[in-house]
Amino acid sequence: MDLGIRGKKAIVCASSKGLGRGCAEALAAAGVDLVLNARTASTLEETAEAIRAAHGVEVKTVACDITTEEGRAEVLDVLPDPDILVNNAGGPPPGLWSDWDIADFEAALHANMLTPIMLMKHTLPKMIDKGWGRVVNITSQSVKAPIPVLGLSNSARAGLTGYVAGTARQVAEHGVNINNLLPGIHATDRAVALDGGVVEKEGITMEEAKRRREATIPARRYGTSEEFGAVCAFLCSQHAGFIVGQNILHDGGGVNATL
Repeated sequence: MDLGIRGKKAIVCASSKGLGRGCAEALAAAGVDLVLNARTASTLEETAEAIRAAHGVEVKTVACDITTEEGRAEVLDVLPDPDILVNNAGGPPPGLWSDWDIADFEAALHANMLTPIMLMKHTLPKMIDKGWGRVVNITSQSVKAPIPVLGLSNSARAGLTGYVAGTARQVAEHGVNINNLLPGIHATDRAVALDGGVVEKEGITMEEAKRRREATIPARRYGTSEEFGAVCAFLCSQHAGFIVGQNILHDGGGVNATL
């Protein structure tokens, strides 16, 4: 399917690996020029070069911490008027409700709620002026079904979801669509970290931890970054203009809900 976005320009945050890279790869395959961001310059440039070689699009890189005001300014200096914005940042660590104090919540809110909100605040006016834009926020299945050990993530991402619910409906008339893409467990570093926590807590092997988690997913496997990226690219396409303010699960059926 031709997504109709060849020649568009996108910012993809936290995109040197994992789900962010999957989104970047899929957009590049559709002919979108990219500005990629991540903290580690060497990994980021390796990813950028691989995408350039595979898809022949322009790829610029900004090695910075997107959760800081300075980092966001660096990215927006390179591309102040993207057609497409993919918000992404690493999730906060797991734990128990009794583990966290105000500093932990502030860090989670800055990374997973305020950073995407600030990026939208800066980019939405230019999208509105052009009469076209797409924003995809990578959040989590936890906004549909909270995960007890991910209380920091549950809280921050729920806040972002509420913000998007109202904002998306205010900008849709201008041809700008904002949606959230909610991953379940995927074969990424995040899965390794979560499974590692189970290994440490229960004294089992990584293989057993993964097997147990897979057994809770109707698809009986972890998702891939390629599958996730393809859904992201569709939400950024010309064909998604009537999808507004939605929370789209990509979790292999993991959330057991009718609606």
